Amino acid sequence: MSSYILAHDLGTTGNKATLYDLSGNLCASALYEYNTFFPKHNWVEQDPEDWWKGVCISTRELLDKAAINKKEIACISFSAQMMGCLPVDKSGAALRKSIIWADQRATKEAKFMEDTLSMERVYKITGHRISPSYSAAKLLWVKENEASIYKNTYKILHAKDYIIHKLTGKFLTDYSDASGMNLFDIRGKVWSKDILFQLGIEEGLMPEAHPSTDIAGGLLKQASLALGLLEGTPVVIGGGDGSCAAVGAGVVEEGRTYNVIGSSSWIAIASKEPIYDKDMRTFNWVHLDPELYSPCGTMQTAGYSLNWLKNTLCELETIQGKERGINTYKIIDEEIIKSPPGANNLLFLPYLIGERSPRWNPDAKGALVGLKMTSTKSDMYRSVLEGVGYNLKVIMDVFNEEMPLKEVIVIGGGAKSKVWLQILADIWQKNILVPKFLEEATSMGAAICGGVGIKAFPDFKVINKFNKIDYEIFPRLEYKERYDKLFKLFNDTYEALIPIYRKL
Repeated sequence: MSSYILAHDLGTTGNKATLYDLSGNLCASALYEYNTFFPKHNWVEQDPEDWWKGVCISTRELLDKAAINKKEIACISFSAQMMGCLPVDKSGAALRKSIIWADQRATKEAKFMEDTLSMERVYKITGHRISPSYSAAKLLWVKENEASIYKNTYKILHAKDYIIHKLTGKFLTDYSDASGMNLFDIRGKVWSKDILFQLGIEEGLMPEAHPSTDIAGGLLKQASLALGLLEGTPVVIGGGDGSCAAVGAGVVEEGRTYNVIGSSSWIAIASKEPIYDKDMRTFNWVHLDPELYSPCGTMQTAGYSLNWLKNTLCELETIQGKERGINTYKIIDEEIIKSPPGANNLLFLPYLIGERSPRWNPDAKGALVGLKMTSTKSDMYRSVLEGVGYNLKVIMDVFNEEMPLKEVIVIGGGAKSKVWLQILADIWQKNILVPKFLEEATSMGAAICGGVGIKAFPDFKVINKFNKIDYEIFPRLEYKERYDKLFKLFNDTYEALIPIYRKL
């Protein structure tokens, strides 16, 4: 009997394979890490063959670890990084490394799009403003700078779409990934002929767009041998990591809100209609449930900021962590609590690789502002986490205008730090809900999608049984005034530095 769902989460740092039973229990997981390449400033690429190796190796490791028979796998489903640009030929072979979500090289092409189409027009059609972060500008960059590759391109794929072709031979994507390309009409759920025509992009380059729960096909023989699975195993398309995370966090009904603290970070809600911000600071994905949308704001460097801090300033904490046999980040937390809320008026601007929402400024740079002779390393460490919190508050305030938010579910690796969660609760003045599964929530969303796709689950609300809230963190009212003042100064500082960013 087929009793398990295999979910792959093709993230930025690696592929995580997870195995869930049909009661929502996490039975086993395996991680395969791969490299990210930074050939130039603001260029960020990955080798799609590394994704494929990750899927193959982690699947086999998972089956061995769980000690189950391949016949017990009911389906495979996917979550993956979004907003990429991978040109492939008719055989599905990659023609170059994938330009991934964090890449900001296509500023010239984004300006061309704005001049040709207007920011407001694209925002209304696609739910997103024009940005070099999105696939359209990256594809135009390939067209302009790598003409021979563009000429030989048959389809433009995302990470999971590339793997799905390897598994089934189909060139498909889902609505959620399609909605992150600046080319998709999110209300009609079709490729925008108008935008494609105006940009000179052939509609035939786009993969077929489907609901996330559609079955792409059965596992091909060659792929089944590579993964160690049964030929014909159903492959459910799944979705982009943002939409999968929404489901895994339990945000499957209108008005619920969640925040992911990973390498990047985002805040999103579930809504029956897209939310169009007058200043276009936020944007809209299509939810895994095709009847819902996921209005969202995403910042570039949340966990990346903390990782930068660890790698740059925390050599002593790294040594101490090894000596004590604990994670370096726990040592950093111990330092942070030595600094009072507000970090003694030290501000960190977390713009280490430009910024998407809410700033939409690829020229933005990181900064520590307010350093004094009395500033301590504890102040600097705390300011990094607070800076991420301030930046996310800009996004949250947009949604508060549309529907006041009472509580936020927080998932991702950063949610392991109760110190960081308390900082967020104090800055936002919102209750923080922490579910049982944090880093697995995204893969669980993919697994739920797979289960709905093969009709093992009636709908997405089954997540409420599978990933229950573990504990809650409450905001401390006594710090509200302090953080409100610093939040205003945080925004003022960003505005004041805009001319400097361009010169740097």
